[in-house]
Amino acid sequence: MQYLVARSRAEYPGVVKVRRLNPKPSLAVLSAFGVVAMAGGCMRVPPAPVDLPERASARVAGGLDVSAIAVRAAALAPGTPRPEAGIDRLALFAAILTDDPRVAAARAGVEAARRDARLARKAANPMLSVASDYTNDPSMPAPWTIGATADVQLDFGGRRAGRIRGADLGVVGAGYDLVEVVWAERIAAARGLVDVFAGERQVALGDELVALYDRQLAAMQRRVDGGEMPALSLAPVRAARAAAARARDDARARIVGGRAAIATVLGVPVSAFDGVALLWPDFDVVPPAPAITPGLKQAALVHRADVMRTMVAYDQAEAALRVEVARQTPSISLAPGYSWEGGLIHIPFGIALQAPSFDLNRSAIMAAEAHRAAAGQAIESALADAQGAIDTAAGERAAAEAALARLIHEELPQARLAADRADAQLRLGAVDRADWAAAKSADAAARLAAIDALARLRLAQIGLEAALRRPLDGPETLISVRTDPALAGDDRP
Repeated sequence: MQYLVARSRAEYPGVVKVRRLNPKPSLAVLSAFGVVAMAGGCMRVPPAPVDLPERASARVAGGLDVSAIAVRAAALAPGTPRPEAGIDRLALFAAILTDDPRVAAARAGVEAARRDARLARKAANPMLSVASDYTNDPSMPAPWTIGATADVQLDFGGRRAGRIRGADLGVVGAGYDLVEVVWAERIAAARGLVDVFAGERQVALGDELVALYDRQLAAMQRRVDGGEMPALSLAPVRAARAAAARARDDARARIVGGRAAIATVLGVPVSAFDGVALLWPDFDVVPPAPAITPGLKQAALVHRADVMRTMVAYDQAEAALRVEVARQTPSISLAPGYSWEGGLIHIPFGIALQAPSFDLNRSAIMAAEAHRAAAGQAIESALADAQGAIDTAAGERAAAEAALARLIHEELPQARLAADRADAQLRLGAVDRADWAAAKSADAAARLAAIDALARLRLAQIGLEAALRRPLDGPETLISVRTDPALAGDDRP
């Protein structure tokens, strides 16, 4: 309530006249209240600085929670028997989904794309302009004029639809990026496992082979000392012994490298695997050969995440083209206003049209068409690359399987037979220790070659899985997609 006290000397000299006015808050007061209300509703985001030394220290001191990984692995494949201790391929995949920092970064990218999609649905920001004018004119009822004008752009039609479509496709593309990161990390971890298990077997056979060469050299040295053979006869055996020792050292380094590769995938130091058993019970079993039928190849081509990512890029280019086509028509903005002039109130209203460019946006449309054509060619390139990867991986796997089969069915039986004969002849005294050690060394070398061939086949199997984007054997084939944490969550933008 506002009161005005005035002295009217003309009408009632010496008398104070009090008049009660209707409460009408001024535009300035309303504006102040509006500003305060908007400020009170603002979202406050605290700063989040990154302490790099602290993060590096935490990363270096990181470890593995084997029991938690086992729980997540059981959730991936319900009902599957789980090992009592250690990490197998399924547990390693579960750890990748939750602990891998690269997977976490890709998942954060999906969430950011979802936020962008929500933002794309918001209407255009209105614009409010407040102005005042002072006029030193005695004829005017008041020297001050206060006014406000709003500019509200109407957000509808092809521009809005294309913007929202492009943002939604960004969410889909980020999901495919996440799948690709998961697959890349899974393949890297699987190759690390092959290096660990193949290296362990190579080290064991390398120790056996070096010991046999040492026994052979000792026996030959006695014959040299007795004048039964020249000293030069020792050179080939010594060279073979040195080669076997180098191969054994390389196998030890292979184990270290495999563990380091797995640790890198999980983002933990390699020391985190100290005392943690890595399990692959059927590593020595030859994996079954998948039938690469045209149907399987076609299904792989259309379901590879990298191929689908190019499809998303094409759809995004199409959405961008639709936006440029929609920009041929003027955009409409509403401009309501308000002004106060010495008690007089004016409420103007206007409509603004933003016209397209002078060429009716043809240049932008042609550029968008060129980007769409380039995106279409990228699909063909991705399909060709995927098909070539599948054919190459299938050929390498077939060659590796043939090499292993030849060793298993030809070289190993012959070497085993020669070693058994040497054992029998040694018991009968028909051969000396040098010849016996030579036969046993040949058998150990053949078994070592079989391990190399098996590792090659395992790596070829993993390469084929990478090309097909699907596991071909092992516990990962039992994963229930509905319980996969990487695929869970609300996909709505």
